[in-house]
Amino acid sequence: MNFDKKDLSFYPENVLDYQLERYKKTAEKFKAAFGYEPENVFSSPGRSEICGNHTDHNLGKAVGASINLDALAFTAKRDDGVICIKANGFGDINVNIADLEKRESEKANSSGLVRGVCKKFADMGYKIGGFDAYTTNDVLKGSGLSSSAAFEILIAFILNSYYNDEKIDAKTMAIASQYSENEYFGKGSGLLDQLSCAYGGIISIDFKDPTDPVVEPLPFDFASTGYSMVITDTRCDHADLTGDYDAIKGEMQAVSRYFGKQYLREVQYSEFYAALPDLKNKLSERALIRAFHYFDENKNVEKLADALKHNNFDEFLKIVNRSGASSYRFLQNIYSDKNPTSQGMSLALCLSEHLLCGKGASRVHGGGFGGTMQAYVPNEMVDEYVKEMESVFGSGCCYLLKIRNIGPVKVY
Repeated sequence: MNFDKKDLSFYPENVLDYQLERYKKTAEKFKAAFGYEPENVFSSPGRSEICGNHTDHNLGKAVGASINLDALAFTAKRDDGVICIKANGFGDINVNIADLEKRESEKANSSGLVRGVCKKFADMGYKIGGFDAYTTNDVLKGSGLSSSAAFEILIAFILNSYYNDEKIDAKTMAIASQYSENEYFGKGSGLLDQLSCAYGGIISIDFKDPTDPVVEPLPFDFASTGYSMVITDTRCDHADLTGDYDAIKGEMQAVSRYFGKQYLREVQYSEFYAALPDLKNKLSERALIRAFHYFDENKNVEKLADALKHNNFDEFLKIVNRSGASSYRFLQNIYSDKNPTSQGMSLALCLSEHLLCGKGASRVHGGGFGGTMQAYVPNEMVDEYVKEMESVFGSGCCYLLKIRNIGPVKVY
């Protein structure tokens, strides 16, 4: 199996040599693992949240994008109904599609992700079957770039290609993947991750109907802007943050329950604002502030999408900063109140603002409470920006990302 740069044109030019070597090594590892040559190669991108921080769980709006980092699978079809995956750096996965029942032992395990995708496809009436695969994943684990969603969409697309003539659309693959992560893996993620990986490019999403969200592609030539997206891993302690994430959703929904509704999306802002005096006496102030963030962030998403449609990148940067400020001040997901002296994200945002000197934009990326920061940096400032950030947060903490304009793809 030989590749040249034309086969891999969906990667940025500056990483093609690396990708050619990566493909060569993965093909060799497939042969070493299975004893024969692979038949096909599939790639599925990671994703970045652009706007809509913590809105999806209350049926809000968001903008996401697929990125150049990807999950890769060298594969061969098999006819015995067994999916056998050797994952680089992880344990082996063996799933027999004759048994798709949920297993407690597969929670927080990649086998659960594979079995769950198969189960959902089968329930939806799609065909499933076996294959061998050797996978490798360049999407940074724990970075908010959704390594798990990239893997789930990769599995969904292999099944789509091998057994369904690629007739399963992106939204359906995303829904099956989210089901797998929620029900079989045991992680209660929203659908933003999987949709962003499945569609490719930049998309706006309206979650008003969570079973059928409205997805709109936003064609935009990010490469022409003269800016780079830089993700900085603050390398903060990620000790159990489940309670922090749950509190955001729970406090927002405490406000919606005041109005007899399940989600904030079902509450009008005017109703919320008029009820503030009584809400102040019945709920915590933080719940009310987080509700303000929800309403403001939905407006930010609408304005950001409009800026991209009209090729107004200056306005885009202003809205990213506005969204980041709302996360910092109102959503309050920059550091955990369990350990208020650990403020790596706050420091990263402070340093980024200092380095950019009024240019570009920076904001918390993804779930927050530490984790990664997203910045848009003028290309001429990138080298110095990365140097300074890495001097504080450590060598290799910064990653330059490109928007990938296609979702999962059969490379060969």
